[in-house]
Amino acid sequence: MNKLDFKGMKEWDAEVYDKSFGFISEYGSELIELLNPQAGERLVDLGCGVGQLTAKIKTFDCDVIGVDADPDMIHLAQKKYPNIEFFCAKAEDFSIPDPVNACFSNAFLHWSLQPEKVILNIAKNLKSGGRFVGEMGGHRNVITITDALYEALAEQSVEREKVKFPWFFPEKDYYISLLQEGGFQVNKAYYFVRPTPLDDCPNGIKDWIQMFATNFLKVVPENRVSEFLCRTEELCRDKLYTNGRWFADYTRLRFYAELL
Repeated sequence: MNKLDFKGMKEWDAEVYDKSFGFISEYGSELIELLNPQAGERLVDLGCGVGQLTAKIKTFDCDVIGVDADPDMIHLAQKKYPNIEFFCAKAEDFSIPDPVNACFSNAFLHWSLQPEKVILNIAKNLKSGGRFVGEMGGHRNVITITDALYEALAEQSVEREKVKFPWFFPEKDYYISLLQEGGFQVNKAYYFVRPTPLDDCPNGIKDWIQMFATNFLKVVPENRVSEFLCRTEELCRDKLYTNGRWFADYTRLRFYAELL
């Protein structure tokens, strides 16, 4: 069977991410339109991954800095785009020497389980009136996959409480309230469903789980991981496999906010 090389249970594999999950940055192109970068501005791409969208922002003649907490992602970003500044830091405590015009973040914010701290730190690094433009997983994001994972765990007599749920998928109104409490005026906010094809993943849902849902795999005995993945796939098939293609059941929250 054709398999991606996930190199064991590593949290992130930057090479695999770049090769098989490019759809994440492709969908982020619409978010750049919402950001509307202007020549001469200084911006931060928070959770930049391997830097595809950072490089696109750079084409608007901006000074853009890529920030990510994963050193392998940053290393590959520096290799791919040597003319752009990247550095490794957490969203809760990154620091830019001089405040920037805008902070951009695509498909990252749902990975931070301390959203209030992230929002306050972004505000700290923005100029007054600066923009915070982002898209993240929203309420019920990947709910079919998540339900299948928990059901497959139960069949192996693994209690769901053993899994540290890795994501923060807020309802729109709740996240708006967090932004407002953090000093932002929310000008635009959208919540929408976006079934997302996994065409570049040779093993579809299995590959998605091995990249993004490792917290579930960690509680499964190593000799039963393959069985667990097959069972999860089976539970997802009716809803997420259509005309020979696997889809992830994404729901997204997209927003445009300005620092008061």
